[in-house]
Amino acid sequence: MQSEVDYAPIVLFCYNRPDHLAKTIAALRANSLAPQSRLFIFSDGSRNADDADKVKAVRALVDQVDGFREITIYKSPVNKGLAQSVIDGVSAIIDRHGKVIVLEDDIVTTPDFLQCLNDLLLTYKNRPDIFSVSGFAPPIELPTHFKQDFYLAPRTSSWGWATWADRWKLADWGSTFYLQMLVDPELRKRFISGGNDLYPMIVKQQRGLIDSWAVRWCLSQAVHEACSVYPVKSKLVNIGTDGSGANFTFHTHAYDVSLNPEPLRIDPLLAPDDAVIRAFRKFYDLPFYLKLKNFFRYGIWV
Repeated sequence: MQSEVDYAPIVLFCYNRPDHLAKTIAALRANSLAPQSRLFIFSDGSRNADDADKVKAVRALVDQVDGFREITIYKSPVNKGLAQSVIDGVSAIIDRHGKVIVLEDDIVTTPDFLQCLNDLLLTYKNRPDIFSVSGFAPPIELPTHFKQDFYLAPRTSSWGWATWADRWKLADWGSTFYLQMLVDPELRKRFISGGNDLYPMIVKQQRGLIDSWAVRWCLSQAVHEACSVYPVKSKLVNIGTDGSGANFTFHTHAYDVSLNPEPLRIDPLLAPDDAVIRAFRKFYDLPFYLKLKNFFRYGIWV
């Protein structure tokens, strides 16, 4: 068991969804490690007058949060957007604490989520081939031969995840890795091995059409030939796929999973499984009609 000072700080990002945030905080506070964990809340500022009241409601809510070892709240006076908020917030906390557990305001966790991610951080801290760990289990059909409780995938997760300072510092938030990928077919192949939806995402991000920190984090992982750890059974659900978020402007059930409160076995020697990776990629690969849409609308083909 880790000592109290060893538990990773929790970094929680929120904007203008007080109802979602209330569920996220309630579930997080119900975690067995909440009383021993530091919580850092980053509240983004209003984009315009239309969301000012919702941002005010979010800030009234976070001012009442309790149940954690320490609570620190940062209220941005301006709207930074999710990508810059995450990059700045994670960087600030991870520089001081060496590791972080990160959530956004639409993630509902199991009571052992913090324990699980802390255990994963401890187990894999000396594995440079692992960039991050996650509590989310995408609803993929795993091969029958696979009996582990966790697997490695060539894609990072932005839903209830954790990482270490030395990995986070390897990220490129500019265009260096992107330009490298454009002239390196092997890097591009490695990048989209976690789903070919990543390629149009990174192109759109570089063109300023979307604002994503996660796709740049994924590309950084590919550059360093690393993987991320995923559970076979999920320790969280995303309640923001209802059309209320910046990334999900429409309602979808594609990511629906059941919460698993049971302990999971962690193998420190966990290795990639080709069949698992193929199943993982199949879940994220774009259907043909979306490939055509990206080609005709944006001139992007993958």
